[in-house]
This record gives sequence, structure tokens and C-alpha cells, in this order.
Amino acid sequence: MQPVCDAIVLAGGRGSRMVDPVHSPTSNEIDKPALTVGGRRMVDIALDAVSSCRRTVLVGPARDGVPEHVTQTRESPAGGGPVAALAAALECLDDTADLIAVVASDIPLLDSAALASLIEFMANSRTDAVFAQDNAGRTQFLLGVWRQTALRSAVAQLDSAEGAPMRRIVPIDHLVVAMPGIEDCDTPADLLAARLATQPSQTLEVADALERIRNRVTALPIRRVRLPDSAGTVLAEPLVAGTALPAVDISAMDGYAVCGTEPWTLRPDIAYAGSADIPRLSEGTAVRIATGAAVPSGAASVVRDERMSHGPDGMLRRLPSAAQTDDTRRRGEDWLPGTELVAVGTPVDVAVRSLAASAEVLDVDVRGPVHGRIVISGTEIRSTGPLAPGETRDVLGSVLPEYLAHCGIAVVDVTLLDDSAPEFRNVLTSTQDVDIVIVVGATGGGAADQLRSTLAALDADSIVGRMRVRPGGSQITAVLPDGTVVLGLPGNPLAAVSTALLTAPAIVDALTGRSVRPPQMGLLSNAAAVRSPVPRIVPVTSDGTRWRADTDVRTAHLAHLVGRDALALVPAEISGDEPVTILPLPR
Repeated sequence: MQPVCDAIVLAGGRGSRMVDPVHSPTSNEIDKPALTVGGRRMVDIALDAVSSCRRTVLVGPARDGVPEHVTQTRESPAGGGPVAALAAALECLDDTADLIAVVASDIPLLDSAALASLIEFMANSRTDAVFAQDNAGRTQFLLGVWRQTALRSAVAQLDSAEGAPMRRIVPIDHLVVAMPGIEDCDTPADLLAARLATQPSQTLEVADALERIRNRVTALPIRRVRLPDSAGTVLAEPLVAGTALPAVDISAMDGYAVCGTEPWTLRPDIAYAGSADIPRLSEGTAVRIATGAAVPSGAASVVRDERMSHGPDGMLRRLPSAAQTDDTRRRGEDWLPGTELVAVGTPVDVAVRSLAASAEVLDVDVRGPVHGRIVISGTEIRSTGPLAPGETRDVLGSVLPEYLAHCGIAVVDVTLLDDSAPEFRNVLTSTQDVDIVIVVGATGGGAADQLRSTLAALDADSIVGRMRVRPGGSQITAVLPDGTVVLGLPGNPLAAVSTALLTAPAIVDALTGRSVRPPQMGLLSNAAAVRSPVPRIVPVTSDGTRWRADTDVRTAHLAHLVGRDALALVPAEISGDEPVTILPLPR
């Protein structure tokens, strides 16, 4: 029979050792349980770990976002230490449980399986408590499972729980169980190590990586904008006609509006486009009418000029050889009010804007446009002036905006960045005016590569860490806590452009809700010459029916894009008749 286990989660205390004097120079304590690892607060990680327990008491300051079934309480006095917190929690629990799990909210890699193993140890032993031991051999007295009676007795025998150390209540009869990955988090270094541990390490196939981006990047909020201001956006709601088209019956040709059977007496007035004061036609009469003019009331049809004749008697007649057709465009012939004209997820291009104007839609609900900042990293990169030995010219800052615009990203500025952790932290925490930061370089694992460690320190959600493709395998897609996307591109120019054209469209799809279009596919005329164990991105030229791939490609410059039509994503070990994905180049 499974023992009944309640849980106490400790989420108070003053995280003074967690204070970073560089980034928090005026603070002497920090709320550790509220810090995030892998995008989750450590207090939520602890609560998830005890989710299978019957009842849970959370001790510490009142917190939002806690499950309703969790009882919240506070030790007395506040900050009175872990034993005082246990005493406060026990007052919220009855004495019907067999066991009580005690869990601190500063063990970021804790999960329910680890706690279940401690409960199982207790269920199969006669000891009063079992505690976890971390990889350094330290016993974690705030990660353990107690006999309920033993914990109550240990706390009750104290004269005062305030300030009492945990060692005062640890029973003589206890077990210590070695458990991997249960280190507590006391310092900024501990926090960084935990965040690094949650970063994905696997290399993703291209299709899996792009799907993950589209599924995990959150769309931008919906905005209502005036039609002239909608360039670069994507419809977040269907485009619905506000009026009928035509709004009234109109003439499709220059001709005559007629009433009744021929011959017709021609009236002297003329119906022009935009006129609205033409008197009603009576039986046997006609009036001249211009293309686009509203058909007068009483008219049965419109007959174009070339099908009419004026007889000697001055009467109008249809030519004997003329077809019996009506050149009237009837109200709502193209659409009626409320008709859906364009679906959600469609980019608002010039055709959509014109169509909206035709339907009397003056404002549209959209997402976007996507605004981006390009960061060229590298202390050795120079954009102006002569180069010193070891320095390199910035060859992407002036051209990458055009490639990104082709993907749907409007670049607001380009900046050069030195290879230092403070510089990276500053640029990734100053993102109020952009939706995506595109970082060129610093995506590898070298001594000067600061992007991955800075993203981990900021607890960014790392969506793609590496992709199985050459060039561009070291690319990064991550989301900062404020929702800003970071796209890390390799430093070599051709690798950077190739990666941008492959990955940036998927990011824009996700940010804007843009409908995913099937990729353009083609066949290579020289597939055997570019066959590789790993998928490759290579420049290609069209011969009208097939594509010819460059076979000897250098990535340190863009010479291989001169005169080329597109890039091709070539599958691993491609066969002669296997299609490749075509990534058109901007023109």
C-alpha cells in the first residue's frame, strides 16, 4: 500500500549570496525562488516536483501564479529560517499523512522522478528520514522525506524554531541517498550553470528545427492599422468586404441603357460614371451611358455602342447581327458585404491593399511588420578607416538588411559589437524597439564566442542550438524573457547569408502568423558532384529546366552569389532524381 505523503515547499529566505555586485550594485538580497531556469521560476519547479503529493504547503512571501490547491503561509517572524518555516507549514497540515516531503525552492534541476525515488526509499525502510546527497557529497537537508511523526516531534522539542539550523532537528536515524542533478543554487555562478544545463545540446535536422521555431516562437500582438500603414504586415483576421462590388448595377461598356423592346427613343441626357441624378427610364426609351456609370432605374439592360444603330427615323435599334447580350455588371457580382476576400495569415502586399480599398476596408487587423537589429560581433571587425594587422572589413552590415528584407524583416539599425560578455548582455537587454536581434558571429564554442553563455545567463528559451547542415550548423534561435527573438548566424559571410535565408522565414512565419507556403523544389543537373553525408546549402544557377550547383564553394566572401539565381538545400547523400529545396535570392 502506497504511503500518504504531504509536501512542504520552502520559498522564503534572503538570497544574499545570489546578488551580483556588477549588475545589482545597490541590492543586498534577491528573491531566489522567483529566478527562472529554463523559463520556469524555481518555486514552480519545486511545486511541480511535489505535484503527486496529497497536500502541499508553500512557505514564504505570497506569490502569484501558484496552483489553487497549494496552501500558502509565512514563517513567523518572516525570514526566521527553514525550521521556523517548517513549523508554520505543519500548522497547516493535519497528522493523517504517513510522510512529509520537504523541498527547497532553489534546486533548479529537481523533478518529480527524483522526489518519487526518495519516497520509495522511505516506504521501504524503517528510518525517520531520508535526505538527498548532491554530486559534491553534500547532504541536502532541505530535500528529503520525513516520517510525519518524526518531523513533528523534532520541531516540537525546540524551545524556539526561529533561527534554528536544520541540523538541530535532523534525526539520528536517517539515510542519505546520492542523487545526480540536485545541486542547490546559491550564487550567480550556480544559476548560470543550471541555466546552461537546460540548454538543448542535440543537433536538429533542418525540417525539425524549422518546425520547432514555428511552434515555439510566440506571435506578435494583433494591431489595427490604417490600410496605407499596413505594408510588411500579415493579416491577423480575415479581410472581409465592407460593401458589395459593384455597389450598384453599373455599365460594363460605353453604350445605351434601354427599357422595353426596340426600337428605342434616345433621350438627350447622358449617364456618366459618378452621376446619380438620371431620371427613370420609361418603356421604349434609352439613354447614353458611360463605362462604370450607375444604370438608371427602369433600364432592362445595357447594349454596347458597336451593337446599336440609328435608323432613318431617329430611333435606336440593335444591329441584326448583334448578340442578345446585356453589358450590365450587377450589384454584388464580384462580392457581397461580409464576403471573406483574403484569409488569415496572408501577407498584406500591394494586391491585398488594393483589394481592401476596393471592398471599402479602411483598417485591417495585422501582425508585424517584424523589426530587426543586426549585430556584427567581433572586436576585429571594422566598417570604416584603414585596417590594422589582424582586423577584418565589415562586409555584411550593408548587405544583410537586403537579404533579411527578402525574408520579411525590416532592419532598423546595424551595430558592431566587441567580443565581451558585458557588451553582449547590454545589446540583448536593450530590445524595446525590435522584435528580433540578428547576431553575426559568436555562435561557436570558442573563447571569444559570448552569445550562448549570455543567452543562458539571461535564461533565454533556446529553441535551436545547432542544425545538421553545412554551412550554418552552429546557428542559434532563442527567445529572450521579454519575447524578443535572437537569431545567431555564423560569422563567415556566405554561411551567414545562407543561414538567414534558411531560418529567418520560419521566424517571421511564427512572429506574424504567416501561412507556411510549400517550398520551391527543383532538380540538380550535377547532384553527384555535391553529394555529402551532411545536408548542404550551395549556390545554384537555373538553366531553365534544372539547377546547376556550385561544386567548390568558399564561405569567406559572397563571390559565389554573384550571378547566381538561388541557394539550394541539398539533402544528405542525394540521388540524381531527388529534389532539392530552392531558396531564391533577392533581385
